[in-house]
Amino acid sequence: MKFGLTIFPTDYAIDPIILAQEAEVRGFESIFLPEHTHIPVNRETPFPGGGKLPKEYSHTFDPFVTLGAIAASTKTIKLATGIALIVERDPIVLAKEISTLDIISNGRVLLGVGGGWNREEMRNHATPPERRWKLMRERIEAMKSLWTRDVADYHGEFVDFDPVWQWPKPLQKPHPPIVVGGNGANTLKRVIRYGDEWMPIGNRGEYLNRIPELQELAQEAGRNSIPVSVFGASNDEKSIIELANAGVHRAILRLESTGKEQILPKLDQYASLIESFSN
Repeated sequence: MKFGLTIFPTDYAIDPIILAQEAEVRGFESIFLPEHTHIPVNRETPFPGGGKLPKEYSHTFDPFVTLGAIAASTKTIKLATGIALIVERDPIVLAKEISTLDIISNGRVLLGVGGGWNREEMRNHATPPERRWKLMRERIEAMKSLWTRDVADYHGEFVDFDPVWQWPKPLQKPHPPIVVGGNGANTLKRVIRYGDEWMPIGNRGEYLNRIPELQELAQEAGRNSIPVSVFGASNDEKSIIELANAGVHRAILRLESTGKEQILPKLDQYASLIESFSN
């Protein structure tokens, strides 16, 4: 079992560079950063976690700028988004950002992707919420073209460009792993179509019994077994054993957006799991 961390890096929490360095020393495999460009003040979309939207959603740093700083300050920890809102980003610009990050980090990027939940936020990016899944697919397919072809083009409903040159190409081949987030009814189909891994959310519905279905779909598509990470996994040993027995390969543990004094003891607590499940 691999262990990752996720946190909303904010202007009032632990310095994310220090966090990543401390996590790396303790043996954590990865750090996953979420994304929200902004939070509309007037919002009808309910928070999926229930209740009032937490403060950190409107204070979070840009994930790619932050991961770039972490890349320059660490050596081994994988740099992940959890998740990048592809439907709010230009695919040509994002493809170059990810390639650049993959090179300067010596191939440590994991691209967690999703369509998002905040409909007002999407609309502010001129994204129709009801079309976001097709938009996300086209943008990911377009980025794959840019990453893998010397002369790249793409022609879809939302993304359309004639042959172009774009370097650098990612260090990882054919590109950094695309980790598809979510627990929705059609998520597994998206994983098979354009993803490399699946990342369900640990506290949102049943997902362990869908892992056999995912692997059956992968086999039918002529693919190898697809890795599964659980985002926001429980940190007790019994739950980790359950995940391992179900075929989960990475548990991503949550950290609150708080200061160094609160975070470091939590890292020590979580790190004990690495020792327990290292064999």
